[in-house]
Amino acid sequence: MDRPDATFTLAYVVLALCFVFTPNEFRSAGFTVQHIFSQWLGSEDIGFIQHHLRRSTLTALLHCCLPLGYYIGMCVAAPEQDLLQVHRAAQGWQLYLGFSLAVLLVSCVLVFCWSRRGWENHPICRALSAHALPRSSWRAVAASINTEFRRIDKFASGCPSARVIVTDSWVMKVSTYSLHIALQQDCHLTVTDCTQHSLSPELNAPVQILTIRVSSINPRVQPFTIRLKSSEYAELQEKLQAPIRNAANVVIHLSMSELFLETFKTYVKMNAVYECPSGQELEPCIGCMQASAGVKLLHLCDGEGECQQCYCRPMWCLTCMGKWFASRQDQQQPETWLSSRVPCPTCRAKFCILDVCSVE
Repeated sequence: MDRPDATFTLAYVVLALCFVFTPNEFRSAGFTVQHIFSQWLGSEDIGFIQHHLRRSTLTALLHCCLPLGYYIGMCVAAPEQDLLQVHRAAQGWQLYLGFSLAVLLVSCVLVFCWSRRGWENHPICRALSAHALPRSSWRAVAASINTEFRRIDKFASGCPSARVIVTDSWVMKVSTYSLHIALQQDCHLTVTDCTQHSLSPELNAPVQILTIRVSSINPRVQPFTIRLKSSEYAELQEKLQAPIRNAANVVIHLSMSELFLETFKTYVKMNAVYECPSGQELEPCIGCMQASAGVKLLHLCDGEGECQQCYCRPMWCLTCMGKWFASRQDQQQPETWLSSRVPCPTCRAKFCILDVCSVE
């Protein structure tokens, strides 16, 4: 590997692959199209569709420049090849240069075609046009998506080159060169497959990846697939208007917190029941403001622990109390969760799982 041209070739191939298929290390270092050209691309939060129009176009151009970039680099790395004098270069290099220029020329022509009539021919704009009303255009659909994307309650998951975004009305998948879009009320989601990974770099724990097919009743919308971790499945379901079908009968693994919440509810059902005094009405849970308050903390455990008597009236539902209990645990030691003690979310009196009573 002492030859400069071989060293440059290896380094360029590695950098090119990392630029196209950006790993987490390069993404963290800012070696992405979105980061390098952030000033020109604009803010995704302000103009989601316009941002991805520019991003996908620029990405296609830059990727098509990579073959020519290798030739230019070799002009410096291997001066003995005399590549600057094209007519004196070897026939193989002449063919490679012609191929590189042809790829770049085709990409420029393609981008020019996309830009005609206000970018109406761009794949993203064509995808938006499939949802436009008869007397409307893709811009009206883009404005609706931009508005919903700015809301903080959207669901977003995945890396930038394969991100899944679900808003109140739309299901979207961001890809390298395009954007797949489906209207929630028109689409059906089906779990088709799952893969098990023994270790996740982010979580340092096993992870299950689900493959979900998104199909629309709109014939102009092509089906597409999305992938996400099983731990995000429940959050996705909450954002969707229709249930997700499990056609492959996939056993979906819950996250550690969700598994604990199910166990927490089971143990609480085995505890004593608290009967409300006559005339006392249960108020809505102050945690979710949806379900009625359903648990009361009573000092019932007989161990030599730190549990204290709580004098608060029932103010929390069982789910919110279970989430509070889980949130106060050491996430690295799940085996200690059931036996631990946490403070009451209202008065801070410590309690254990045996002190949580259902209200009747």
